[in-house]
Amino acid sequence: MFIPSSQDQMYADQEDAHLNSKINGVQGGSLQEAEMAVSMSKKMENDLSKLGGIIKKHEEDLKILQSQRNKMERTILDLRVTLGMYHSSPKAVDPVCIKSEEETSESISKHDKSAAGVLYQLNTHHASHTSELPLIKNVLGTVATLGRVDDDNLSRLLSEYLGKDLMLAVVCKTYDGVKALEAYDKDGSIIKGSGLHGLGASIGRPLTNRFNVICLEKLRPYFGEFIPSEPQRRLDLLKPQLPNGNTPLGFIGFAVNMINVDTANLFGLTPNGLGLRETLFYSLFSSLQVYKTRAEMLQALPLISDGAISLDGGMLKTTGVFSLGDQADIGLKFPKSSGVANLSVTYYETEKQIKAMELKKEKAQKDMKRLLMLLSNARASFEIKKHEFLMFLAQGSSYIHQEQ
Repeated sequence: MFIPSSQDQMYADQEDAHLNSKINGVQGGSLQEAEMAVSMSKKMENDLSKLGGIIKKHEEDLKILQSQRNKMERTILDLRVTLGMYHSSPKAVDPVCIKSEEETSESISKHDKSAAGVLYQLNTHHASHTSELPLIKNVLGTVATLGRVDDDNLSRLLSEYLGKDLMLAVVCKTYDGVKALEAYDKDGSIIKGSGLHGLGASIGRPLTNRFNVICLEKLRPYFGEFIPSEPQRRLDLLKPQLPNGNTPLGFIGFAVNMINVDTANLFGLTPNGLGLRETLFYSLFSSLQVYKTRAEMLQALPLISDGAISLDGGMLKTTGVFSLGDQADIGLKFPKSSGVANLSVTYYETEKQIKAMELKKEKAQKDMKRLLMLLSNARASFEIKKHEFLMFLAQGSSYIHQEQ
């Protein structure tokens, strides 16, 4: 049943009872009631005219949006051709980087009954059957696969700092993606046959333990500036300073800026267009400082607020919490960078333009959908008023005929 919208259903239900009384009044034959009928007729004509104007305005706006969307689609296509030319050019393949990626994948696959292990198996061996599932499409991957580090020792340190549970955490773009991973019955128990539990069971890898899921749109992102003309969009964090204004001896930088992010994940992952560095990795590392040696790290202790690590194995989790002992190998690390950070600024700007254009296109499509609904409601309202008007005229004509 059609239910007119509040915006376009301006007159459909208005004065129905009043209209019937006036029609009956006309049949009574008084001059005053006849004048009221003429007035009502003009009002109904005016209402139809207004609805016609609304319909025309919606149709014009719809044409404009369609034209804008088509133009954006052509622009996106042209930009993708530009990137395609870059990707098609010959590039040297670093076997060390390939081996590092394989090592990370193998480490994840060993956790065969974890959420990360199940996703790895689905993406590796069952991609053709699961790639279009909303559950899979919303998942970006696990933390361990979403960043790369230039130095192998630093990679192991950062992985140890996060710990195995966070390195294996599943990363989703939206909260809807998180909800799709697990469903519950009315008693609050997990429904093992749905979500990721169901997919794991279907490939013989049922989930047995808890697993962490990180939702990008629910994280508190970095709100500061980025380092100018830096293609990896590294954060412009305030460096620690001694009273004399100098940087502490041995300070190398911030961990969040030592992670290299794939181009596809630098922009446009949240409704606000944010990427992984200012959401995921800023949430994980915040202002974690990196020093050359443990001694230099401890010397800068008064300037450390969000923890620190040193390349020789020192680790300070948070202010006042020291991690002592030998460096531990959790059997999992970020893969080695494969030249992503060396791409030109132009390449990243093109990627950024595509992401921004896709967001605009998505908004235009939503506006078109909303406008189509308003147009449909306006047309339905017009038909209702038209029918009422014709009925009014027919009844008035019948009355005149009877009087004659």
